[in-house]
Amino acid sequence: ALERWLPPRRPDAHKGDHGRVLCIGGDHGFGGAIRMCAEAALRCGSGLVSVATRPAHVAAVLAARPELMVRGIDDQDELEQLLLTASVLALGPGLGRGDWAKGLWRTALASGTPCVLDADGLNLLCAGGHALPDRSVLTPHPGEAARLLECAVSEVEHDRFGAARALAVRFGAVVVLKGPGSIVAIEGQPCAVIDAGNPGMAVAGMGDVLTGVIAGLLAQGLDPWEAAVCGTLLHACAGDRAARDGQRGLLALDLMPELRHLANPFPAEGRDR
Repeated sequence: ALERWLPPRRPDAHKGDHGRVLCIGGDHGFGGAIRMCAEAALRCGSGLVSVATRPAHVAAVLAARPELMVRGIDDQDELEQLLLTASVLALGPGLGRGDWAKGLWRTALASGTPCVLDADGLNLLCAGGHALPDRSVLTPHPGEAARLLECAVSEVEHDRFGAARALAVRFGAVVVLKGPGSIVAIEGQPCAVIDAGNPGMAVAGMGDVLTGVIAGLLAQGLDPWEAAVCGTLLHACAGDRAARDGQRGLLALDLMPELRHLANPFPAEGRDR
């Protein structure tokens, strides 16, 4: 199914053709979240990926993944220059909810750049007061969905389809309600159900990776619905491939080589078929 969204690239393609993702997050103690998000955007084919994070995390992120362009950001004024060149934002992994996070969150949304919101990006959205940019995607787990809908988690779990559709209508965005059989919803059309994934993926960091995957696909020209469905399926299938040696002990970074493999569904010369 991935072939319909991930055609072979043109021989004359260059990095500028494949989008510029800016990943925003990584408060003190959470630098790993934004690193995994950014690496996932690279692994699914985004041409250029930048990271805006706490200055204390810059060296570690660069050492782990030197292909990323990493900037230490102390306040929202420093973020504005980076926003000028971004085509898509991945907003929320490890962001936190303090003054630093709120300033970056408000500035990012005010830019009008399409964004994928996860984690604390969603928690800050619960407070309201800011419209989402067009072509945005929300990726809540049931707890975040319940906070956004101001209801109990049990109500979300009782009617996952209804909750996903309600979020899509309320926020005017594509919604990925995560969980076993993740649901993708948009106002006015039937939901999609992702029939892939496994319990080994219930581990820290998996949501950060999903955010990066969807943002990377959105930057490559898929519309928000396509990016959400393709990205969630790609992520789940990568998790299934990574779990072939066992579900227990599966790590979010174990998905990275599988993402690259699955993002190239057409056989290439010199690659195992």
